[in-house]
Amino acid sequence: MKLMTSLAAMGLLFLLQTNAVAEILIGQTVGVTGAVAATVKESMQGAKLYLDAVNAKGGVHGEKVEVITLDDKFDTQLTLAHAKTLIEERKVLALFMTRGTPHTQGILPLLDQHGVPLIGPSTGAMVFHQPIQPHVFNVRAAYQREAEKAITHLGSIGITRIALVHVDDSFGTDALNGAQKGMAIIKLAPVLLAKFDRSKPDFSAIAPQVVKAEAQAVMVIGSGTAVVQGIKQIKAAGSGAQFITLSNNASEGFVKLLGEQGRGVIVTQVFPQSFNYALVKEASQLAKAQGVGSVSPAMLEGFASAKVLVEALRRSGPKPTREKLLASLDNLKFDLGGLEISYDKTNHTGLDFADLSIITIDGKFRR
Repeated sequence: MKLMTSLAAMGLLFLLQTNAVAEILIGQTVGVTGAVAATVKESMQGAKLYLDAVNAKGGVHGEKVEVITLDDKFDTQLTLAHAKTLIEERKVLALFMTRGTPHTQGILPLLDQHGVPLIGPSTGAMVFHQPIQPHVFNVRAAYQREAEKAITHLGSIGITRIALVHVDDSFGTDALNGAQKGMAIIKLAPVLLAKFDRSKPDFSAIAPQVVKAEAQAVMVIGSGTAVVQGIKQIKAAGSGAQFITLSNNASEGFVKLLGEQGRGVIVTQVFPQSFNYALVKEASQLAKAQGVGSVSPAMLEGFASAKVLVEALRRSGPKPTREKLLASLDNLKFDLGGLEISYDKTNHTGLDFADLSIITIDGKFRR
C-alpha cells in the first residue's frame, strides 16, 4: 500500500498489475488521455489480456511481469520526460508500446544511450524500419504499406479523384509517402493535397476545398479525435466521398467517436480478424474467459506485442538484463499464431501483414 501511495504521488499510473510484487519491470509512456486515448485504452487492454494470463501461471521463469504506464497525454515533451524517468529512475528492463511517430523518434537517443530495447511501438513509420534502429523492435507493419494498399484498392474499383489530407508531422509525412507511392502505381495525381496542425487541427478551410475538388475518396492521415473531426467537417461541407484512414485508428473507441458518420469508412488493418488465425482465436478465448467483449484490432495489436515481449523474456533466461533481452530479441523467430515474426541484427521490421476493413452500420470492422 505504501508503495502504491508513493508511486501515485509521483504521477505513475499502473494499468497492468498483479497481486504480487513484480520483479520484471517494463516501462510504457503513452497517451492514456488526449487525442489517442480511445485506441490506447484498447491496445493496453489487449496487452493486459496476455500478461495477466502469463502472470496467473507464474510469470516468466517464476517472475511476474509488471508494466509501469505513465500518461504522456500524447505530448512529445512528456514522452521524453517519462521515458527518462522509467529508464534512469525506475530502471525498467525495456520500454513497451509507445505511441506516436514524433514521440517515439524523440526517445531514440535515450534508448541508444542506455541500451534499452523498445518492443512493439504503436507506430508504423518507416523511420523505425529503415535504416534499422538497433533498439527498436517493430511488431506491426509499416504505415507506408497500409497507405499504398488502400490507394491501389481505390484505383482497382475505378475511383480516380482522390484527396490526401494529412497531419503536419513526421507521421503524416511518412504515411503520405506511402499514399503517393500508391498514386504512382495507379498513375494518378491527388485532386487535393492538404495538411493540418497536430496540436490544433482545423478543417474549416480544407473541407470546402475537398468539395470543390469533387473528390470521390479522401484519405485522412492523422490520429484519433483529429481524424474524427476531419471526417465530420468534410461531410458537413457537403462531400459524399469515400473516407479512408489508417490502422492507428482501428479501435472500437474511434468508431464510437465517429458515431453515425462512421458507416462506410475504410480503415486499414495490420492484424487479421479471422478465427482462421490462431492468434485471433487465442485472444478471443482469453477475452471471453476474463469477461471482456469482442477483441478489436487495437486490442489484438496489444496482445501480439505482449506475446513478443514475453517470448523474448523467456529466451533471456532467469534474471534478465537489458543486454540479455536485447540479444534474445536480435535472434528471435517464432509463430505468433498464424503469423511468423523474426528479427536479426539487420532486420527489426516484424510483421508485414496489411489488409482493409470497412465500418458497418452496427459499428463493427468488416473485411
